[in-house]
Amino acid sequence: MKVDVLSIEGKVVGQTDLDDSVFGILPNMSVLHEAIVSYLSNQRRGTKSTLTRSEVSGGGCKPWRQKGTGHARQGSIRAPQWTHGGVVFAPKPRDFRKNLMKKVRRIAIRSALSLKAKEQNLVVLDELSMDKYSTKYVLNVLSNINAPKSLVVMPESNKFVVKSGRNIPGVLISSVNTLNSYDIFYHKKIVICKSAVEKINEIFKDSSKAQKVVA
Repeated sequence: MKVDVLSIEGKVVGQTDLDDSVFGILPNMSVLHEAIVSYLSNQRRGTKSTLTRSEVSGGGCKPWRQKGTGHARQGSIRAPQWTHGGVVFAPKPRDFRKNLMKKVRRIAIRSALSLKAKEQNLVVLDELSMDKYSTKYVLNVLSNINAPKSLVVMPESNKFVVKSGRNIPGVLISSVNTLNSYDIFYHKKIVICKSAVEKINEIFKDSSKAQKVVA
């Protein structure tokens, strides 16, 4: 499919081709959901930890004798029902990572890109190059192309663009090699540089006929 290419002023300066096997497939929502769940799980550090009854110091003897006191029987002041006692089913450090096959991750990315293209929330930008830090410049460019809150995909990481855009609420600067389905799906609009489109077409192109292409 062909889409318009916009300049940093927001004017149409040409057209570019979006590969139908990347931007025009029928989105596989179950795979996309699985990829997003996997991404969010992989962001969890899994470092929380509390003490169980056996790990809390103290409580080595009974607080009072078993019978005759009028109190309920107790074996330790570090039992869970006591203040400063141990925690029942205490959380411990664990690994939350979920691994997906490379093929599944790519299907999810193609599904997310196709979804944005179908919703007409995909903008192709001619070029976004900077040689100095300027948040105002990035803000003006995104305003000109009507994408104030968006995911901006660069062909390669540019420290000036990344640092200029990282403190703008709702804006994320990414590159082709760090592209993931969660970021694509989460942001309302996707802004892709023209040179990045060519790399995406090349990397994520599906030569098989397994994916149904939307007419």
